[in-house]
Amino acid sequence: MFHGLYALPDADAARADDLAARFALPRLSAPPADGYWLALGDTRLELVTAHGHGAVYADFVEGAARHRREHGGGSGQPVARAIGIKGGNRPSVVDATAGLGRDAFVLATLGCEVTLLERSPVAAALLDDALSRAAADPATAAIAARMRLVHADAADWLAALDPAVRPDVVYLDPMFPDTGKSAAAKKDMQAFQVVIGDDTDAGKLVTAARGAAKKRVVVKRPRLGVLLGDDKPSTQLVGKSTRFDLYTPSR
Repeated sequence: MFHGLYALPDADAARADDLAARFALPRLSAPPADGYWLALGDTRLELVTAHGHGAVYADFVEGAARHRREHGGGSGQPVARAIGIKGGNRPSVVDATAGLGRDAFVLATLGCEVTLLERSPVAAALLDDALSRAAADPATAAIAARMRLVHADAADWLAALDPAVRPDVVYLDPMFPDTGKSAAAKKDMQAFQVVIGDDTDAGKLVTAARGAAKKRVVVKRPRLGVLLGDDKPSTQLVGKSTRFDLYTPSR
């Protein structure tokens, strides 16, 4: 169960008010005894729980994001090849299932303009916090400027998109239930599956994405995962643990 937003004593009260208002988050006067909640401190926003895993947060400045920014494989990374980054080509991208924004940040680091769609208010608030911190850091400010967050249902947003601003690529990395066949899910995926839920309507989203993209739709899947929707992809890029299914636009 998700309870709402709790601002720690050292948090910026105005920032807490802003997050609560923009993402319709109930304000908490004290940390709950169980379940999940968002905790705003003096440095970042975190999804926390009274029991189990540690805090979950989005971060584009330090940790894994910094390592990929400084030592990543450039345009040779699988997600970059799937998107169509080659030479000087930098397609515009809509990441329609943004989550914690990891792939979106990689693409923005490589020079793409990326719109991040996220319908969950919890995930959207975490992304907003990460983008604010990235915009304030000289090492990532230019990258953050290429990322735009939209809190909306992706299928509806794509369907209503003005044809004049259609993106080159729509990218999908939907979340599905843990099958239990692999190692324990990462703590953030465990938390997201409890708080946010699975993308059970991902097949519908593929259809909307194909109607919005100008060049291609890219769907990230487990290597042996089932296809989304009824249509077969035009091609696939298969790695050791991950597969990218590429679809042509429908218009």
